[in-house]
Amino acid sequence: MENYINNIIRPKIQGDGGEITFTSQDGDIVSVIMQGECSKCTILDRCINWIECRIEEDLGQKVRINAIRKKPFFWDT
Repeated sequence: MENYINNIIRPKIQGDGGEITFTSQDGDIVSVIMQGECSKCTILDRCINWIECRIEEDLGQKVRINAIRKKPFFWDT
């Protein structure tokens, strides 16, 4: 799953200014960190649904994505 997210999903997300990082998989729950433009996107849920569908179509696995938004460090000020 990590390889799929890094090599297939990540370049597509980066094309829109976002960033996705695989963190873990526990059964059918895949946790990822969303950064860049994704960290403030108002329609992130649509992207997460798209990722879930791509994984099911390409890998034949039905998973649920647990997306954690991580804002850039300079937003903390």
